[in-house]
Amino acid sequence: MGFLDGLMGNATEMNAKEVEQELTEVLLTGENVNKGYKVLRDFFVFTDKRLIIVDKQGITGKKIEYHSIPYSSIRHFSVETAGSFDADSELKLWVAGASMPIQKQFGKSNNILEVQKTLAEYVL
Repeated sequence: MGFLDGLMGNATEMNAKEVEQELTEVLLTGENVNKGYKVLRDFFVFTDKRLIIVDKQGITGKKIEYHSIPYSSIRHFSVETAGSFDADSELKLWVAGASMPIQKQFGKSNNILEVQKTLAEYVL
């Protein structure tokens, strides 16, 4: 169901070790991955220091853009749980200096409240 969720734009949870291997050159010494979520080939990661959004570009995906968002710059966040007729959950992040929120969709099988708890631990 992970690939189908990806096609629908929904994130699926990643293995922390897999994320650490992929971000070996990006993570700081002693920085730990808490959670990672993937949407097709793009993904975003909650570490103990920041939120990292990885945007793989082009046909081959060799060109990669890394967004590093310190938790201190997250001004507001919201989560919306899935409903009876709405099959996905949604995360919105408002970052200092940006007028529009960063939005990520989650499949019904992911616990959006767990994501909210992870964010709350670092932001609040």
